[in-house]
Order: sequence, then C-alpha cells, then structure tokens
Amino acid sequence: MRIFKFGGASVQNPDAVRNVARVLQHEGTENTLVVISAMGKMTNAFERLIKAYVDNTDDLNEALQSIKGFHIEMMDGLFDKNDEIYTKVTYLFGELAGRMAINTSKDYNYIYDQLVGFGEILSTTIVSAYFTKIGIENNFLDVREYIKTDSNYRDAKVNWELTESIIKEKVDVSKLNITQGFLGSNGEYTTTLGREGSDYTAGIFAYCLNADSVTIWKDVEGVLNADPRVFEETELLRDISYTEAIEMAFYGASVIHPKTIQPLEQKQIPLFVRSFDDLDKNGTAVSAGTKGIEPEVPCYIVKKNQILVSVSAKDFSFMVEDNISAVFKKLHDYKLKVNLIQNSAISFSVCIEDKFFNFDKFYNDLKSTFTIKSYKDVTLYTIRHFNDQAIESIKDKGKAIIRQINTETAQLVIQENA
Repeated sequence: MRIFKFGGASVQNPDAVRNVARVLQHEGTENTLVVISAMGKMTNAFERLIKAYVDNTDDLNEALQSIKGFHIEMMDGLFDKNDEIYTKVTYLFGELAGRMAINTSKDYNYIYDQLVGFGEILSTTIVSAYFTKIGIENNFLDVREYIKTDSNYRDAKVNWELTESIIKEKVDVSKLNITQGFLGSNGEYTTTLGREGSDYTAGIFAYCLNADSVTIWKDVEGVLNADPRVFEETELLRDISYTEAIEMAFYGASVIHPKTIQPLEQKQIPLFVRSFDDLDKNGTAVSAGTKGIEPEVPCYIVKKNQILVSVSAKDFSFMVEDNISAVFKKLHDYKLKVNLIQNSAISFSVCIEDKFFNFDKFYNDLKSTFTIKSYKDVTLYTIRHFNDQAIESIKDKGKAIIRQINTETAQLVIQENA
C-alpha cells in the first residue's frame, strides 16, 4: 500500500491535472491512496472569501465569483460541456452558499473550517471525475468520514484510536482511492488540521494502513537545503533521517509539514519527496537508515512575517519561573506559535507567529503587568549544520536583532533591508 500526496501546484491548471494522471500511469494505480489539496492558490482565495463573509463586506460576491470562475475554467479544460461534473460542482457551490446563509456563529475559527474545506472537496471531485473519464478507475473518499478529531477548529487534534479503526475497516486498499488533505471531522462539523496539513493527512493514512511508503510530489527535485525563491544556490538533500526531518520541520521547513514525520517514524514508513515533472529522478528519501543528512551542508529555513516580543517586569525584577510561566500561559491562550526563545536576567524574548491574529489581544492583556517591546514583520532565519560563512550570508540581509547558536543550529532574527 502506497500513499501519494499532490499539493496545489500539482493541480493548478488542466495540464497539471493531466500530469497527475501521467504520474499515476507511470507509477501504477493499484494499492494506492492519493491525497490531493485544493487547486492552485484556492486556499488563499477561500480565505479571502471567508474574511469578506465574516466582515460582511462588498467583496464577498466578487470573491465567490472568482472561485467559481476558476473551477469552471478548470472543468472547461478537462471535460465536455455536458459532462456530469458540472452538475456536481454546481451542487457543491450551492452547498457552500447554503452554509453561509444558515450560519449563525460568530466564531471565526469555526466559520473558517466550515468553508475553507470546499477547496479540497472541489479539487478532488474534479480530479476523480477526470480520472474516471480517461479510464483510471478510482474510489472517491470524503476524508471527513475517516479522520476524526477534537473541536479545536483550524488546528484540530486527531483521535487516533477512532480514526485508525475507521480507516482500517472502510478503506479498500486494493484499489486507487482519491481523498482530500487538510480536513477532518469532530463527528458533526468539519475541522482542519492546520495550514499546509495535507502532508499530515498522508501521514495519518500511512500510519493507519501500515503503508509501505509515502510520496509527496512537488514542483522541485526533492528536499533542497534552502528555498530557491529566497536563495540563489541550492542543493538537493538525497537522504534525511527521521530525526533530522523532524528538526527541520519544527524550525519551519516548508517542504515537510511538522506533524507528518511522527506517525511515519513510529512505524518506520519511509517518506519520499519527488518531482512530478521528472519521474526518472529519485528525489529525497526520509528514513531510519540515514544518519543526519546526505550531503551534510548548511540548511536554511526562513520564516517571514514574525513578531519579536521582549517582556520584562515593570519593577526591573528578575524574569524567573513565575513571570515566564505567566507569559507562556498567555501565549498558549492566544494561540501564538513560539519559534525562538531567549531570556536574560531581566527580560524574556520570543519570536512568534500570529496565524490566528491574536497578537494585539495578547499585547493588551500583558501590558498592565509587564513592560513589552515588539518588532513586527521581522524574519527568522534558522541554519541547521551551520558554518561561519552561512551565518555571515544571513547577516548581510539586514540588521540582526537576536542571534542564538547551539551545537547544530543557528537562529537569527533579522530586520531585513528595504
């Protein structure tokens, strides 16, 4: 049993969908489960729709029509006008409109999860229908019937025992199955596993089905030592250990979702990252048989749009366990992801990610008790297996506000040059 995962770039236009079919025809379709993301940049488009809906702005209809137009163009490039898929997609957009019409909740996270997942449902519905049209038989699975979670909307936790029992009972592993990434269900409502969670979905199915392997198909050759959009020179990492992959994912490497590796490591399931453009290349293998990375070169991980916060006591007393504990509780309460920690005798600094837009609430909550300074829109550079030259190359990008180094990892918070 194999798990394949195709992201948005894999299905961004009709030719890309045809290429996914080419990949499957080349690799074989039996004993395979395929996880597919929303098409192209449709998750971003749905996020704009959700914001317009929540804010009740005039942009709502424009955002909805843009999403509809994209999917109609996609179908026009793959099907005849009288094909049944048009009716199916029209029904899904009717369901989307109905969800927005009957909703009474003011909880943004709940609303987000009920609407954003239509991107994945539309994508897999279209791809599954196209496969059927060209003679690739497949089973369409609604992932919400298989992956069960708690009700922590936008970052749901998997109920592993229930999920595993359902998947083992219901999935026919002898056939080609098509399902969605990113989504789950708490039994009544749709939940999501966190942004970029489709890789994690692949890991969940692999764990539950005792898969032989997971392959993530990308528009790059494999896992590179740096993001080619940020760095001019990059190098392919041919082999990565589970431990190193978890470290890289923890620090924010975008090729592998942070939660993906853990279920695979538990059952020693290898993960491959391969190019959907060049099927003859082996790409990157993540497995237990590797120590560290091969080749061992500096690996650069970049996280933009960070906030650096420095907290100190108003009376200049030491920042000790009680004070730090209080700050961490607030970070947890406001769902602020901590990517770096540094403390001195009288101050405590964290570099955080505000994906739930709660920083202002956090700041206002703490300012009566602590003195707070913040730097917004900073960039966190992490270098695994660093050397002096690697650190100097980062310092050239702007002013280093914080520099932190341990045995294997260097981190620098940079105010980048304009």
